[in-house]
Amino acid sequence: MADTATRTMIRAQGRKAYAAFDGRSGQRHPLVAMAMVLPLAALLVVVFGGWEAVVTQASSVVEMLGR
Repeated sequence: MADTATRTMIRAQGRKAYAAFDGRSGQRHPLVAMAMVLPLAALLVVVFGGWEAVVTQASSVVEMLGR
């Protein structure tokens, strides 16, 4: 029978080493993620006229909660 546990451990170590070398092993800081998303969100709001939709939905929610 083959020694699969040893091979699995070696592969896992190789993946960890590759992830560390790749530089993508950690998570992105929330402020960095927000800084990446906000310009695109602002562009979509301007292009598709989304501001009115946001205001309409917010007023509907406020009205519903007020009852």
